[in-house]
Amino acid sequence: MVIISMLILAICILAAVAFFTIMERKFLSYAQIRKGPNKVSFMGILQPIADAAKLLTKSQQKMESSNLKMTFYSPTMALMISLVIFPILPMSLFPILDISFNVILFMV
Repeated sequence: MVIISMLILAICILAAVAFFTIMERKFLSYAQIRKGPNKVSFMGILQPIADAAKLLTKSQQKMESSNLKMTFYSPTMALMISLVIFPILPMSLFPILDISFNVILFMV
């Protein structure tokens, strides 16, 4: 039951961030008197997914001595670590994950 509630919370947070991104882009486009993020799909609904794909695949420099796997996996691992740590944070009276030492676990 805890895993399902954590999954639902993570999906809701990601959806809220996606719609906030669309709203921000619309407001910025109105301020600059240009078309908004409606190029990806109907009313720009898939724009956050396109932005995330671009962010994960975009690379500033291609070095021949760099490790390509680590270059690709590092943003993905940062996202996964932040999503795993999020339920540990005590933000209300009824935490998602009830661990008595969750602040100490967060600091480790």
